[in-house]
Formats: sequence, structure tokens, C-alpha cells
Amino acid sequence: MKKEKKELLKFVFYKTVPVMTGYLFLGAAYGVLMSVSGFSPWWAIAMSVFVYAGSLQYVGVNLLTAAASPFTAFLMGLMVNARHIFYGISMLDKYSKTGKEKPYLIAGLTDETFSVVCSLEVPENQSASRVYFLITLANHFYWIAGTAAGAFLGEFIPFDTTGIDFALTALFTVIFVDQWKSTKEHTGAVLGVLATAVCLLIFGSEIFIPLSMAAIVAVCIVLYFVKGKKVKSEAKKDND
Repeated sequence: MKKEKKELLKFVFYKTVPVMTGYLFLGAAYGVLMSVSGFSPWWAIAMSVFVYAGSLQYVGVNLLTAAASPFTAFLMGLMVNARHIFYGISMLDKYSKTGKEKPYLIAGLTDETFSVVCSLEVPENQSASRVYFLITLANHFYWIAGTAAGAFLGEFIPFDTTGIDFALTALFTVIFVDQWKSTKEHTGAVLGVLATAVCLLIFGSEIFIPLSMAAIVAVCIVLYFVKGKKVKSEAKKDND
């Protein structure tokens, strides 16, 4: 039993190392931003524990300092995190039999956790729900640890925060490259990049994210039916 637990923890750590390196830095950057904006480290940590929304937390710093209305904050949160609706749908099958761990898995489903779990092959001797839970928990812990470090350091060390928000884009790029290397089929990735680029050019940077996600979902649905027809056609030929 102990050997299986060690193997499980080793497997989870190995799969989350790319996220760990990104989250520790990104979380620290967020903690520093909260600190230089006048918030105590405990507020920063509480945001990472209970909100845990990555890019929305960065946006939240400006919302808090500007004393934005709850309605404005709600709309901004909806726009920034609208993408969760689309990739959350694709996890319905994986999370359908996770039992009591399901609420936390849903709450902790970030972009990076999704990137790890969506194509994950769970070892045969391990419970899928337990693996998903530990990966989600590990990533959450990395984010909180980074936030705490940055928030407390920001209290004592002056930082130049110019360009620090680009770290999130850098992490997404690294994860994309890792996913590209780990799979042989790149059709979805290429179409996703093309759809995003087209929406950015047509609709601008303020609203292109939810529209590009909708375009990607539409393309995936079309591909699903096209491939389904192709498979049926090939099966029919084999039967004949």
C-alpha cells in the first residue's frame, strides 16, 4: 500500500512540475502586486485560497484598487472566465464518477489543471478520481505557496512590477508546447490558434476570448461529426 501511495505521489508530482514552476512564479507575482497595491499578505492568500482564478485575480487587483461596483466586477469576472464554460464541458465524462471529490475538482479546474488532466492516462493500479483530485490539489497548493511568498516579500522588498503580467502568457505558451510534443494529432491545436487569431483580428482584444472559445467549440463539433461519418463509412466498407 505504501509503495502504491509513493508511486501515486511521484506520478502526480511529475505531471504537475511544469505547472509548479509557473504557479510559484505567477503566484509570487500576484502576491507582490497585492502587496504594492496596499493589501496585506493575508488578503492575497485568502484570494488564492477561495477565488483561485489566475488571470481574474490579476484583474481583481485593479478592480479592488478602483473600488469597482459589484456589478462591474461580476461582468468582468464573467468575461475573463467565460472560457471555463467551454473546456469544463469537455471534462463532464472524466469527472462524472468522481463522487465526493467532484465539487473540489470543479472549483479547482484552472487552465493549467485542465491541460494536464484532459489528456492524462491514469496508471492502471490507481483510482482516476484520486489522481485528478491530487493533481488539482497540488496545483492549488503551488499557487497559494507562490502567492504567500510574493505577498510577504513584497512587504519588505521593493519590486518593479512592469511587465510582470506577461508571466501568465508565458506559462500558457509553455503548456501549449508541452501538449504539442506529447500528442501526434495537432489538428485541434492548429484550428484553435487559427480561430483565436481570426477572432482577435476581427473583434479586438477586449472581447475576443469568449468568441474565440465559441468558434473553437463550433469547429470541434463539426470535426466530431465529420470524423464520426468517416468512421461509420470505413466500418461499413469493412463489413461489405
